[in-house]
Amino acid sequence: MAMFGNINTLKKQVKDPRFDIAFAYLEKVLYPTSEEHARLKGYELDSFVRIDLDENNFALEQTYFSKGREKCFFESHRQNIDVQFILEGEEIIEVGDISDLNVTFAYDEHMDLIKYGDSTSTSAIRLRAGDIAIFFPEDAHMPCIQTDAPSHVIKTVVKVRID
Repeated sequence: MAMFGNINTLKKQVKDPRFDIAFAYLEKVLYPTSEEHARLKGYELDSFVRIDLDENNFALEQTYFSKGREKCFFESHRQNIDVQFILEGEEIIEVGDISDLNVTFAYDEHMDLIKYGDSTSTSAIRLRAGDIAIFFPEDAHMPCIQTDAPSHVIKTVVKVRID
C-alpha cells in the first residue's frame, strides 16, 4: 500500500536499492542552490517535462494549479512506482486498491497507464511542500485535487522502474 512522509522518514523505511536514485534526485531538488531546484522553480505554469535520471528511471517535473476533484481521475501503473514530491503548494491525493475500482481506460503500455472510475472506498492524503507519496502498482491514485482552494503546485514525480 502507498506510503507518505518526508524524505528522511521514507529513506529509513524504504530499503529497496531501486529507490536510491529517486532519493538522491529529491535531495538535490530540496537543496535551494541546486540545478534541479532552480529548474523546477523556473518552469512556467502548466509545464510537464521529462528528465531522465538513468537508463531505467525518470522524473516528470511539472507545475500547475490543483483543481476540483471532478476534474481528476484515478490511475495506476504497471512498469513504474510513482514517487510524488511537492516542492511548493499543496494538494490532496486519493488512494485505493485497484481491486476495488472499475477500469475505464485499459492498460496502455506506452503510457504505462490504467484509468479507473470514481470510488467512495478510498482514502485521502494531503501533501504539502516537502511531502512525498509513494504509489505501487496496486495503488490507484487520484492526484492534483485542490484543498480548500486551488494551489499553485510545483511537483516532480519520479518513476522508479519495477523490473
